[in-house]
Amino acid sequence: MNEAYVTLVIFVAAYVLFVVLPTRRSLVACGGALLLLFSGVMSPLEAFLSINWNVMGIFVGMLVMADVFIESRCPAYLAECIVNRAPSTAWALLFICALTGAISMFVENVATVLIIAPIAIEMTKRLQISPVATIIGIAISSNLQGTATLIGDPPSMLLGGYAKMTFMDFFFYQGKPSIFFAVELGALASFVVLYMVFRRHGKKMTVMAVEKVESWTPAIALVLLIAALALSSFFDKEFSYMAGGLCMLFAAAMVIWAEITKRGAFLAGIKRLDWDTTFFLLGIFVIVHSLSGAGWIDRISTELSDLIGGNIFLGYTMLVFLSVAVSAFVDNVPFLAAMLPVALSLSERLHIDPTLFLFGLLIGASLGGNVTPIGASANIVGMGLLRKEGHPVTFRQWAAISVPFTIAAVLPAYLLVWFIWS
Repeated sequence: MNEAYVTLVIFVAAYVLFVVLPTRRSLVACGGALLLLFSGVMSPLEAFLSINWNVMGIFVGMLVMADVFIESRCPAYLAECIVNRAPSTAWALLFICALTGAISMFVENVATVLIIAPIAIEMTKRLQISPVATIIGIAISSNLQGTATLIGDPPSMLLGGYAKMTFMDFFFYQGKPSIFFAVELGALASFVVLYMVFRRHGKKMTVMAVEKVESWTPAIALVLLIAALALSSFFDKEFSYMAGGLCMLFAAAMVIWAEITKRGAFLAGIKRLDWDTTFFLLGIFVIVHSLSGAGWIDRISTELSDLIGGNIFLGYTMLVFLSVAVSAFVDNVPFLAAMLPVALSLSERLHIDPTLFLFGLLIGASLGGNVTPIGASANIVGMGLLRKEGHPVTFRQWAAISVPFTIAAVLPAYLLVWFIWS
């Protein structure tokens, strides 16, 4: 068997195992990368260089920042303040979902759910209502808004790294409104869906203030990091090193601060980090690079271009909704990593600006994960929290909220990207 087919077999086997063994995805990804090395398809140096270390720096750095931010109790305090100012229970639940989305623009989705969900569960207990709809709303709101910025979630980081997009490029790219505005348009439409879900809870509620902010330093540091990332866009236009370096620098400063203020915080924080996703990303970079190097990306893009002919709208539509369908059941990180080079190659064959396909792919892959309880890591975490509270969630319960939410979010974003970038 030649190297191209060895690469394809390892790639397909890895994806099958991602679906069959979702809790072992990091082992599968790293195992696949090691098989590529042992089979001689890639050299250790080539594997090392295939990893986007700037993206890894952003991801690990933001994990540390999020952990220190959570431990400061600042997000929980903000949640209580918002709830107590809401005119009704329905609006309190909507505000909780909105706060989740706002935090998720700058903090990884799973961390965001872990920040907000305990407050929401406690709130529903006091009101004697089921927490199921609220936690589903929190998870899918987190997944939606994590797409809006470069540092919101791994798929956005992958796109930024691949297309060399800076932090500010997610707001305005090549002089045009970028992905942020498409996501926010979808968020407005999906907010209506959540209102329809929560509207039966009409009475006013008050949550007893129990949270006290231990320190505002992590919140200030997070704001400063966001400002630094925005400024870095002017100095590192190739998105090669500065964003990841800044995230790691701020993370190191927060680790030192946490250890000074609370002994033992460093080791406790290291244990809490999402090492599973970290090693998962490392392995995925290597596997997808091998697929591209073996020529399979060009073959796939050729087949797709032959299928759609010269109909760019058909190609764009297929890419978006195929991404939604696949990401509903397959982790969106490996899917997006595999499809980014396909989208770029396809756009070159059609002689169009690749931004249209790249943005459409990100929207479909990121928002499609909301459809099922297993489509995104934040969903799985939310289901686990509900199960722990004695509220197991069925597929039908999840889909009753997630499907209309996803349709409402995807359609406006999909159309806006087409009108701006076609």
